[in-house]
Amino acid sequence: MSKNIPEIQLTSAVRNSIFVPFKPAHIIPKSDLRPPFLSSRATHQNLGWRICKKISFQTEKTSAFIALIPKTFPNFAQIRNSMKILALEGFSLSKKRTDRLIGMNDLKVVISGGGTGGHIFPAISIANAVRERCPEAKILFVGAEGRMEMQRVPAAGYEIVGLPVQGFDRKNIFKNIKVLWNLMKSRRMAKKLLQEFQPDVVVGVGGYASGPTLNMAAHLGIPTLIQEQNSYAGVTNKLLAKSAHKICVAYEGMERFFPKENIVFTGNPVRQTLLDDTMNYAEAIAAFGLEERKRTVLIIGGSLGARTINESVLSTIELIRQQEEVQFIWQTGKFYSTEIQEALRRCGQPENLVVTDFISDMNAAYKVADLVISRAGAGSISEFCLLGKPVILVPSPNVAEDHQTKNALALVNKHAAIYIKDADAKQQLIPRAIALVQEPLQLKDLSDNIKLMAKPNAAADIADEVLRLAGN
Repeated sequence: MSKNIPEIQLTSAVRNSIFVPFKPAHIIPKSDLRPPFLSSRATHQNLGWRICKKISFQTEKTSAFIALIPKTFPNFAQIRNSMKILALEGFSLSKKRTDRLIGMNDLKVVISGGGTGGHIFPAISIANAVRERCPEAKILFVGAEGRMEMQRVPAAGYEIVGLPVQGFDRKNIFKNIKVLWNLMKSRRMAKKLLQEFQPDVVVGVGGYASGPTLNMAAHLGIPTLIQEQNSYAGVTNKLLAKSAHKICVAYEGMERFFPKENIVFTGNPVRQTLLDDTMNYAEAIAAFGLEERKRTVLIIGGSLGARTINESVLSTIELIRQQEEVQFIWQTGKFYSTEIQEALRRCGQPENLVVTDFISDMNAAYKVADLVISRAGAGSISEFCLLGKPVILVPSPNVAEDHQTKNALALVNKHAAIYIKDADAKQQLIPRAIALVQEPLQLKDLSDNIKLMAKPNAAADIADEVLRLAGN
């Protein structure tokens, strides 16, 4: 420490009003400052401390910084009180820093991505977690025009701006001329948006809009954080990771794709409603008109549906009809609903089969399910882990880098799920489900193992990383 920096003894009133438990403040000359942290990141991580805020102050002849380092984020009302005490103690606080710390009104975060529920629900969960910590934070979403996020995000109470970005057409390369034009236009729009909004940090959750938004944020020197949901990183995130400050992941071994020193193992955020569920089993059973004594198989393929899973059910309707101890809930997806309803009219719908195009109350569906059949999207898997649901995974073969198969195998290798290939589903899926749902010991083993992979505080942990990058 520089000799011309005076030792500053904070009174007990200051200590108590700032942090509990309190760690002594460290005075560091400006010349020793290593942005964006006050000192070595490794040092603070080894001590288990979190840098919560930098406060600029001046003594009579010396300008320096004071770092207040607590183990937990403080209550912001306490910070406001402590600032008043510091002022009374004779510190002249820099107005810009003081306003930012006292009010926390100017914390600004951009969250970019979407396209599917697997990207949108985690993004909204992260935003909610940031708001819990900084109620007056300004949060802006950036999505892709015409995609699901343009409706779901406003419904969750957040503002969103759409970019004309879209995915590349791998079948018709000539259509990609327009794709490239829209990509360049999206980059210009993203740059202008970031310059006007001036966020403290930009978060990418995957989806078309993440690319241009995070790329321009890095170009403008804005800290970025990537949330990678899958066990196999996509091309866009691998490129964005080169300039990202933090990469929050849900699977082990992600140093294959990202710089190890920037990886934080947080898990995937899930829908908050799953954690706040108060419905009991009897109420959930009644909601679907099911029988309590029977075992229940929940079949889901996403909001739009999964063709292979639907065809597997249709091809085994007679086997389903024969089951006296097993009942089924089948979410067909809106895209296939009309076609399936016509097929069921022709063959007759079994009494032990509840059919719907979309399940609005997934809490009730999960509550009654003894076994789930699903695709292997990262968001769905995180929900199964959190709830401890035994599951048969049928990965979609129509996704980038076949990442759903890799997601499924990450669970299978820990004896936490059953895996059936898409090509084998018509012959094996329903017979295997009927046999498995009547094996309580195997169901318990699957449930116990998948629970071990749960990360219930994922949204909160990611929000903490966002606040660290923003300097809050």
